[in-house]
Amino acid sequence: MSRIVLGIEYDGGLYCGWQSQKGVRTVQDEVEKALSKVASQKVSVRCTGRTDSGVHALEQVVHFDTEVNRELKSWVMGGNINLPEDIRITWAKHAVEDFHARYSAVARFYRYIILNRNMKSALTRNQVTWCYDLLDEVKMHQAAQSLLGQHDFSSFRAKGCQSVSPNRLMHFINVYREGDNVIMDISANAFLHHMVRNIAGVLMAIGKGEKAVSWAEELLEIKDRKQASVTAAPYGLYLGGVYYPEKYGIPKNPVFDLLPADAARFEY
Repeated sequence: MSRIVLGIEYDGGLYCGWQSQKGVRTVQDEVEKALSKVASQKVSVRCTGRTDSGVHALEQVVHFDTEVNRELKSWVMGGNINLPEDIRITWAKHAVEDFHARYSAVARFYRYIILNRNMKSALTRNQVTWCYDLLDEVKMHQAAQSLLGQHDFSSFRAKGCQSVSPNRLMHFINVYREGDNVIMDISANAFLHHMVRNIAGVLMAIGKGEKAVSWAEELLEIKDRKQASVTAAPYGLYLGGVYYPEKYGIPKNPVFDLLPADAARFEY
């Protein structure tokens, strides 16, 4: 039995999220069907984190166990031949030691892209979230800095979130503008259900001038989701990458160079 690790990118616009669900189309189902054809037997994968309906991935990391002997390139090329065009396996590696796609991860990185102009895009309508009102990205960035560090993020978790603890360690969060796009890059040890989209909703309200810069910090202290803003749309959200300890040999997104030296520190 060997454990294989894969990097996967996908456009989530046509899927009901990552996780397999009866009666709907999911990314996990498509990946498992494709890999099962390569293996000529059933393959089940484990991911670093489930993404919601409409959410994309620049790099999702998964692993699976198999008794089948295939070259790594066969998992990549054979998998891609059997995948729809909006899902691609980008790399494959043999797992090292006790690697687990979810539990071995030190940090996750998400990117949220807001198209900030007076009309929607015909080309990227499913890849960005559109906002008509002019956003002040400087104020959004200032407000976001109050979320750094270890906190109770109850004000930013979905009502149905199943996590045992609302505590998370926020490594960095940067908001900046590139042309018509306002971009939020955010990394934490892990995220609560809808946490990134709820943070985006709060920062957008601040960027529009509807709320003061101090509102994000106030919500953090209140610990009440009902007091926060609406959940931002999923279309502009991307799982951007996952960071693992170097011993596992997993390719590292350069954005993780921004991680603090004590990124692995966390107490629930």
